[in-house]
Amino acid sequence: MHIVMGATGHVGSAVAETLLARGQPVGIITHDPAHADSWRDTKAEIIEADVNDVRSLRAAFQRGRRAFVLNPPAGIETDTDKVERSTAANILAALSDSGLEKIVVESTAGAQPGDRIGDLNVLWELEEGVRSQSIPAAINRAPYYFSNWDEQLGPVRDTGKLRTMYPADLALPMAAPRDLGRAAADRMLSPPAEGGVLYIEGPDRYSSNDVAQAFAKALGRPVEVVVTPRHQWEAAYRELGFSDSAASSYARMTAVSLDCGFDNDERPVRGDTTLDEYIGQLVARS
Repeated sequence: MHIVMGATGHVGSAVAETLLARGQPVGIITHDPAHADSWRDTKAEIIEADVNDVRSLRAAFQRGRRAFVLNPPAGIETDTDKVERSTAANILAALSDSGLEKIVVESTAGAQPGDRIGDLNVLWELEEGVRSQSIPAAINRAPYYFSNWDEQLGPVRDTGKLRTMYPADLALPMAAPRDLGRAAADRMLSPPAEGGVLYIEGPDRYSSNDVAQAFAKALGRPVEVVVTPRHQWEAAYRELGFSDSAASSYARMTAVSLDCGFDNDERPVRGDTTLDEYIGQLVARS
Protein backbone atom coordinates (compact mmCIF):
# COMPACT_ATOMS: atom_id res chain seq x y z
CA MET A 1 0.00 0.00 0.00
CA HIS A 2 1.05 3.59 -0.67
CA ILE A 3 0.83 5.85 2.38
CA VAL A 4 0.03 9.50 1.60
CA MET A 5 0.47 12.45 3.93
CA GLY A 6 -1.48 15.65 3.26
CA ALA A 7 -4.30 13.94 1.36
CA THR A 8 -6.83 16.46 2.66
CA GLY A 9 -4.80 19.26 1.01
CA HIS A 10 -4.00 20.29 -2.54
CA VAL A 11 -0.93 18.23 -3.46
CA GLY A 12 -1.46 15.20 -1.24
CA SER A 13 -5.01 14.72 -2.53
CA ALA A 14 -3.70 14.77 -6.11
CA VAL A 15 -1.11 12.13 -5.21
CA ALA A 16 -3.75 9.86 -3.70
CA GLU A 17 -6.26 10.41 -6.53
CA THR A 18 -3.64 9.66 -9.18
CA LEU A 19 -2.52 6.47 -7.47
CA LEU A 20 -6.12 5.28 -7.01
CA ALA A 21 -6.86 6.03 -10.68
CA ARG A 22 -3.95 3.77 -11.57
CA GLY A 23 -5.37 0.93 -9.52
CA GLN A 24 -2.94 1.27 -6.62
CA PRO A 25 -3.89 0.65 -2.97
CA VAL A 26 -3.70 3.89 -0.97
CA GLY A 27 -3.80 4.75 2.70
CA ILE A 28 -4.26 8.40 3.63
CA ILE A 29 -3.02 9.78 6.93
CA THR A 30 -5.20 12.18 8.86
CA HIS A 31 -5.06 13.35 12.47
CA ASP A 32 -8.84 13.79 12.48
CA PRO A 33 -10.99 11.30 10.53
CA ALA A 34 -13.74 13.94 10.29
CA HIS A 35 -11.46 15.87 7.93
CA ALA A 36 -11.34 12.89 5.56
CA ASP A 37 -15.04 12.68 4.72
CA SER A 38 -14.35 13.24 1.02
CA TRP A 39 -12.39 9.98 0.97
CA ARG A 40 -15.03 7.74 2.55
CA ASP A 41 -16.66 6.75 -0.73
CA THR A 42 -13.33 5.91 -2.36
CA LYS A 43 -11.11 2.86 -2.13
CA ALA A 44 -8.60 4.75 0.02
CA GLU A 45 -8.01 3.48 3.54
CA ILE A 46 -8.20 6.23 6.17
CA ILE A 47 -5.40 5.94 8.73
CA GLU A 48 -5.52 8.04 11.87
CA ALA A 49 -2.11 9.38 12.90
CA ASP A 50 -0.71 12.67 14.15
CA VAL A 51 2.48 14.30 12.89
CA ASN A 52 3.03 15.45 16.47
CA ASP A 53 2.94 11.85 17.70
CA VAL A 54 5.94 9.96 16.33
CA ARG A 55 4.66 6.57 17.46
CA SER A 56 1.33 6.90 15.63
CA LEU A 57 3.01 8.26 12.51
CA ARG A 58 5.54 5.40 12.45
CA ALA A 59 2.70 2.90 12.85
CA ALA A 60 0.96 4.50 9.85
CA PHE A 61 4.11 4.24 7.73
CA GLN A 62 4.53 0.59 8.76
CA ARG A 63 1.21 -0.25 7.11
CA GLY A 64 2.60 0.52 3.64
CA ARG A 65 5.51 -0.15 1.33
CA ARG A 66 6.00 3.37 0.02
CA ALA A 67 5.10 6.81 1.36
CA PHE A 68 4.55 10.33 0.13
CA VAL A 69 5.93 12.69 2.75
CA LEU A 70 4.77 16.29 3.09
CA ASN A 71 5.55 18.56 6.04
CA PRO A 72 2.22 20.16 6.95
CA PRO A 73 2.12 23.97 7.02
CA ALA A 74 1.84 25.50 10.48
CA GLY A 75 -0.93 27.91 11.32
CA ILE A 76 0.09 31.44 10.40
CA GLU A 77 -0.81 32.63 13.89
CA THR A 78 2.02 30.49 15.34
CA ASP A 79 5.80 30.66 15.21
CA THR A 80 5.72 28.81 11.89
CA ASP A 81 9.45 28.05 11.75
CA LYS A 82 9.45 26.50 15.21
CA VAL A 83 6.34 24.42 14.56
CA GLU A 84 7.40 23.22 11.10
CA ARG A 85 10.92 22.32 12.19
CA SER A 86 9.36 20.22 14.95
CA THR A 87 7.01 18.38 12.59
CA ALA A 88 9.82 17.78 10.09
CA ALA A 89 11.91 16.24 12.87
CA ASN A 90 8.95 14.05 13.86
CA ILE A 91 8.56 12.80 10.30
CA LEU A 92 12.23 11.84 10.17
CA ALA A 93 11.96 10.06 13.51
CA ALA A 94 8.85 8.18 12.35
CA LEU A 95 10.60 6.96 9.19
CA SER A 96 13.13 5.15 11.38
CA ASP A 97 12.16 1.47 11.65
CA SER A 98 9.15 2.05 9.39
CA GLY A 99 10.18 -0.71 6.98
CA LEU A 100 9.35 1.41 3.93
CA GLU A 101 11.09 0.57 0.66
CA LYS A 102 10.86 4.10 -0.80
CA ILE A 103 9.73 7.61 0.11
CA VAL A 104 8.84 10.59 -2.06
CA VAL A 105 9.34 13.96 -0.38
CA GLU A 106 7.61 17.20 -1.36
CA SER A 107 10.17 19.99 -0.97
CA THR A 108 10.58 23.45 -2.44
CA ALA A 109 12.73 25.11 -5.05
CA GLY A 110 15.25 27.26 -3.22
CA ALA A 111 15.63 24.88 -0.28
CA GLN A 112 18.85 25.90 1.47
CA PRO A 113 20.52 26.03 4.86
CA GLY A 114 19.67 29.07 6.92
CA ASP A 115 17.64 30.34 9.82
CA ARG A 116 14.12 31.73 9.83
CA ILE A 117 13.66 31.77 6.08
CA GLY A 118 10.48 29.69 6.19
CA ASP A 119 10.14 26.65 3.96
CA LEU A 120 13.57 27.27 2.47
CA ASN A 121 15.49 26.16 5.54
CA VAL A 122 12.81 23.92 7.07
CA LEU A 123 12.52 21.77 3.96
CA TRP A 124 16.29 21.82 3.45
CA GLU A 125 16.59 20.23 6.88
CA LEU A 126 13.94 17.66 5.91
CA GLU A 127 15.85 16.91 2.69
CA GLU A 128 19.10 16.49 4.57
CA GLY A 129 17.40 14.19 7.05
CA VAL A 130 16.00 11.87 4.42
CA ARG A 131 19.34 11.83 2.61
CA SER A 132 21.05 10.65 5.80
CA GLN A 133 18.77 7.68 6.45
CA SER A 134 18.65 4.31 4.72
CA ILE A 135 15.30 4.37 2.89
CA PRO A 136 15.68 5.29 -0.81
CA ALA A 137 14.29 8.79 -1.26
CA ALA A 138 13.04 10.80 -4.22
CA ILE A 139 12.78 14.56 -3.63
CA ASN A 140 10.51 16.82 -5.67
CA ARG A 141 11.31 20.52 -5.47
CA ALA A 142 8.12 22.42 -6.18
CA PRO A 143 7.83 26.01 -7.46
CA TYR A 144 5.31 28.66 -6.42
CA TYR A 145 1.89 27.01 -6.18
CA PHE A 146 -0.91 28.41 -8.34
CA SER A 147 -3.09 27.85 -5.26
CA ASN A 148 -1.17 30.57 -3.42
CA TRP A 149 -3.31 32.98 -5.46
CA ASP A 150 -6.61 31.40 -4.35
CA GLU A 151 -7.13 33.70 -1.39
CA GLN A 152 -6.93 36.72 -3.66
CA LEU A 153 -10.05 35.80 -5.60
CA GLY A 154 -12.40 37.64 -3.24
CA PRO A 155 -10.37 40.88 -3.07
CA VAL A 156 -9.72 40.83 -6.83
CA ARG A 157 -13.41 40.32 -7.53
CA ASP A 158 -14.36 43.13 -5.11
CA THR A 159 -11.65 45.71 -5.82
CA GLY A 160 -10.07 44.83 -9.16
CA LYS A 161 -6.64 44.81 -7.49
CA LEU A 162 -4.15 41.94 -7.24
CA ARG A 163 -1.51 42.38 -4.54
CA THR A 164 1.99 40.95 -4.86
CA MET A 165 5.41 41.34 -3.28
CA TYR A 166 7.24 40.59 -6.52
CA PRO A 167 7.94 42.93 -9.44
CA ALA A 168 4.81 42.85 -11.59
CA ASP A 169 6.62 41.64 -14.71
CA LEU A 170 8.94 39.09 -13.04
CA ALA A 171 8.24 35.62 -14.45
CA LEU A 172 8.37 32.94 -11.75
CA PRO A 173 8.36 29.15 -11.89
CA MET A 174 4.82 28.11 -10.92
CA ALA A 175 2.68 24.99 -11.11
CA ALA A 176 -0.76 23.64 -10.33
CA PRO A 177 -0.95 21.47 -7.20
CA ARG A 178 -2.59 18.71 -9.25
CA ASP A 179 0.42 18.54 -11.56
CA LEU A 180 2.74 18.43 -8.55
CA GLY A 181 0.71 15.54 -7.17
CA ARG A 182 0.84 13.65 -10.44
CA ALA A 183 4.61 14.10 -10.61
CA ALA A 184 4.93 12.73 -7.09
CA ALA A 185 2.69 9.76 -7.91
CA ASP A 186 4.92 8.96 -10.88
CA ARG A 187 7.90 8.79 -8.56
CA MET A 188 5.97 6.71 -6.03
CA LEU A 189 5.58 4.07 -8.75
CA SER A 190 9.13 4.17 -10.09
CA PRO A 191 11.83 1.78 -8.87
CA PRO A 192 13.39 2.60 -5.48
CA ALA A 193 16.75 3.25 -7.12
CA GLU A 194 15.27 6.15 -9.10
CA GLY A 195 15.72 8.79 -6.42
CA GLY A 196 17.46 12.13 -6.10
CA VAL A 197 16.15 15.63 -6.67
CA LEU A 198 13.80 16.67 -9.48
CA TYR A 199 12.37 20.13 -10.12
CA ILE A 200 8.72 20.39 -11.07
CA GLU A 201 7.17 23.32 -12.98
CA GLY A 202 4.08 24.15 -14.98
CA PRO A 203 4.10 24.45 -18.77
CA ASP A 204 5.46 28.01 -18.58
CA ARG A 205 6.64 30.67 -16.15
CA TYR A 206 4.27 33.41 -15.11
CA SER A 207 4.45 36.92 -13.68
CA SER A 208 2.03 38.74 -11.39
CA ASN A 209 0.87 40.58 -14.51
CA ASP A 210 0.01 37.20 -16.04
CA VAL A 211 -1.95 36.27 -12.92
CA ALA A 212 -3.87 39.56 -13.09
CA GLN A 213 -4.67 38.94 -16.75
CA ALA A 214 -5.88 35.41 -15.95
CA PHE A 215 -8.21 36.78 -13.26
CA ALA A 216 -9.38 39.54 -15.63
CA LYS A 217 -10.21 36.97 -18.30
CA ALA A 218 -12.07 34.70 -15.90
CA LEU A 219 -13.94 37.51 -14.11
CA GLY A 220 -14.61 39.67 -17.13
CA ARG A 221 -13.23 42.82 -15.53
CA PRO A 222 -9.92 44.74 -15.50
CA VAL A 223 -7.45 43.75 -12.79
CA GLU A 224 -4.59 45.99 -11.63
CA VAL A 225 -1.38 44.71 -10.05
CA VAL A 226 -0.40 46.47 -6.81
CA VAL A 227 3.19 45.78 -5.68
CA THR A 228 3.90 45.96 -1.94
CA PRO A 229 7.28 47.66 -1.32
CA ARG A 230 9.89 45.57 0.48
CA HIS A 231 9.87 47.74 3.60
CA GLN A 232 6.16 46.97 4.03
CA TRP A 233 6.36 43.20 3.63
CA GLU A 234 6.30 42.30 7.32
CA ALA A 235 3.41 44.66 8.00
CA ALA A 236 1.53 43.20 5.04
CA TYR A 237 1.94 39.67 6.40
CA ARG A 238 0.78 40.80 9.85
CA GLU A 239 -2.32 42.35 8.28
CA LEU A 240 -3.10 38.93 6.81
CA GLY A 241 -3.06 37.40 10.31
CA PHE A 242 0.55 36.20 10.54
CA SER A 243 2.20 36.30 13.95
CA ASP A 244 5.17 38.62 14.35
CA SER A 245 7.61 35.70 14.10
CA ALA A 246 5.84 34.21 11.08
CA ALA A 247 5.66 37.59 9.33
CA SER A 248 9.40 38.04 9.81
CA SER A 249 10.20 34.56 8.49
CA TYR A 250 7.93 34.89 5.46
CA ALA A 251 9.32 38.31 4.61
CA ARG A 252 12.86 36.93 4.86
CA MET A 253 11.90 33.94 2.68
CA THR A 254 10.41 36.27 0.09
CA ALA A 255 13.57 38.39 0.07
CA VAL A 256 15.90 35.39 -0.29
CA SER A 257 13.80 33.95 -3.13
CA LEU A 258 13.75 37.27 -4.97
CA ASP A 259 17.39 38.18 -4.38
CA CYS A 260 18.71 34.74 -5.34
CA GLY A 261 16.79 34.67 -8.61
CA PHE A 262 14.64 31.66 -7.68
CA ASP A 263 16.12 28.20 -7.66
CA ASN A 264 15.30 26.29 -10.83
CA ASP A 265 16.52 23.65 -13.25
CA GLU A 266 17.06 23.95 -16.99
CA ARG A 267 15.08 20.77 -17.65
CA PRO A 268 12.34 20.49 -15.03
CA VAL A 269 9.52 17.99 -15.12
CA ARG A 270 6.65 20.01 -16.58
CA GLY A 271 2.96 19.70 -15.81
CA ASP A 272 0.16 20.40 -18.28
CA THR A 273 -2.09 22.84 -16.41
CA THR A 274 -1.78 26.44 -17.56
CA LEU A 275 -2.33 29.45 -15.33
CA ASP A 276 -5.42 30.47 -17.35
CA GLU A 277 -6.93 27.00 -16.90
CA TYR A 278 -6.28 27.01 -13.17
CA ILE A 279 -7.67 30.50 -12.52
CA GLY A 280 -10.63 29.81 -14.79
CA GLN A 281 -11.49 26.69 -12.80
CA LEU A 282 -10.99 28.54 -9.50
CA VAL A 283 -13.45 31.25 -10.55
CA ALA A 284 -15.94 28.71 -11.91
CA ARG A 285 -15.96 26.83 -8.57
CA SER A 286 -16.43 29.95 -6.45
